[in-house]
Amino acid sequence: MEKALLALVLSQSDEGIHMVDSSGITRYYNQAAAAMDGLAPSEVLGRHVLEVFPSLDKGTSTLLQVARTGRPIVDQQQVYTNVKGAEIVTVNTTLPVYGQEGLLGAVEVARDISGIRRLTEQIIDLRRRLGGEDPPAKAEGARYHMRDIIGESEPLKKVLAQAALAAHSDSPIMVVGETGTGKELLVQSIHNESLRRTRPFVAQNCAALPESLLDAILFGSVRGSFTGAQDRPGLFELANGGTLFLDELNAMPHQLQAKLLRVLEAGELRRLGDVKTRKLDVRIIAAMSADPRRSLRPDLFYRLNVVSLTLPPLRQRKEDLPLLARHFLARFNQRLGTRVRGITPQAMDLLATWTWPGNIRELANCLESCLNFRSQGSIGPEDLPDYLQAAPKKGGLRVQLEELERTLILEGMKNADGNISQAALWLGLPRQTLQRKLKKYRWHDICSKKG
Repeated sequence: MEKALLALVLSQSDEGIHMVDSSGITRYYNQAAAAMDGLAPSEVLGRHVLEVFPSLDKGTSTLLQVARTGRPIVDQQQVYTNVKGAEIVTVNTTLPVYGQEGLLGAVEVARDISGIRRLTEQIIDLRRRLGGEDPPAKAEGARYHMRDIIGESEPLKKVLAQAALAAHSDSPIMVVGETGTGKELLVQSIHNESLRRTRPFVAQNCAALPESLLDAILFGSVRGSFTGAQDRPGLFELANGGTLFLDELNAMPHQLQAKLLRVLEAGELRRLGDVKTRKLDVRIIAAMSADPRRSLRPDLFYRLNVVSLTLPPLRQRKEDLPLLARHFLARFNQRLGTRVRGITPQAMDLLATWTWPGNIRELANCLESCLNFRSQGSIGPEDLPDYLQAAPKKGGLRVQLEELERTLILEGMKNADGNISQAALWLGLPRQTLQRKLKKYRWHDICSKKG
């Protein structure tokens, strides 16, 4: 009964499941595996693995390796040809099967990535055709410059100043920031400020593809290494002379991080399946939202962390909210054909109370949402999403304390006739602290309006 139930469950799996005994004879083979291999279960059951898949041998068959050694193999790519001559590309996890008598065989769970593999090769080919054998300037399009990054807050200005200085060297750069803080804008701006500005800028999100595909995309491949297609350069070669931007580098598997480290150290790479090395001149800029010390191999972290730039979250640069809001309103007015003039003070106060976990991207989406329901006039509190209208209530004591602090500071400045030193003395604050809080509460804007 239990065996029949287990067989029923396994037969419903979307992933291919193949089990062999210690001799390599297939004892279980589900329909998903059969569809993946282009075979019928009856053509595989009771036969030796190498009889059905003649392109494999004892050294390349993951099932036979695990059935012999008892050591599991996790997420390994395998390329093989079935008995009908069809080439299959899979990512396999193969585990030993034990019983009372010891090692009984191995079971493999396979995921077919042949389609993804073909798509990957098409992407590489397309990039190559767009850029040519020797890609021209900005083949991938570094569109943004430092002037496109909006904000006048001190935390942002400090990062931009550091980035402008670092742009003129060839040292690796690590950009860290929460989601939506504008990491790619900063990376593209650094490239356009650098001496490599006339050379390619190539970007790759390391979280977008599994390890085996990312390996080929970054380092390239030679004929027969995977699908028998023509030699293909990887992104390192396409970016030669320019900048390679590796986004979400923390998502790259550690095994691939080790390979990346070797390329950085040696200044050369070897394509998958190749025997010769190729010299490279590529500047690496990596970005991530996670703590790099925890998510990267220590040796790779120290190699890349020559220049470290941390973009501040929007909640730490609230004084930039009016500038950013004005920018996004102008953009969305043009795109949506609306004529919204601005944001009322009450609505701006609500924006200022929110913590913006999605940062600038969240702000942009919020304002675009407002313009989908208002075509002219000004955005008021009633136009904002419900969660923002409820923000002051959720803020509770913190919001009330901020409002009290703002009132006391502005009152102190009025009593001191705008003299910061006297107001600091009256408030019992260090002068520098008061200056920072005056900028936070836009004291100079209030004075200019009165003037």
